[in-house]
Amino acid sequence: MAVKVYGLKNCDTCRKARKWLDADGVEHSFHDVRADGLAADELDAWVNALGWEALLNRRGTTWRGLPEEVKEGVNEAKATALMLEHPALIKRPVFDLGGDYVLGFTAKQQDELKSKL
Repeated sequence: MAVKVYGLKNCDTCRKARKWLDADGVEHSFHDVRADGLAADELDAWVNALGWEALLNRRGTTWRGLPEEVKEGVNEAKATALMLEHPALIKRPVFDLGGDYVLGFTAKQQDELKSKL
């Protein structure tokens, strides 16, 4: 199964994930959400599968740099619009296993990925 990895090329976690996939001989492609863009329907699929709260990265510098009035009262529609406008707000990496998604790269997510590959 070919895995599509979404993230940022300069993200250390995304680089680690790609090296891990390479080491395991897993066929994959990488999509930089900032450089290559992200379609609204793709993000909607992630939100439906993973939840917008899980996808929204509130710990990064992009979130901290937003004005307080933008961050207040965030709901699914507002979060989705913000993530499309600022792709760095998306937690990463997002692994697309043919419509089945895994978010992040902790030991737990690595085990989940191994079980699905």
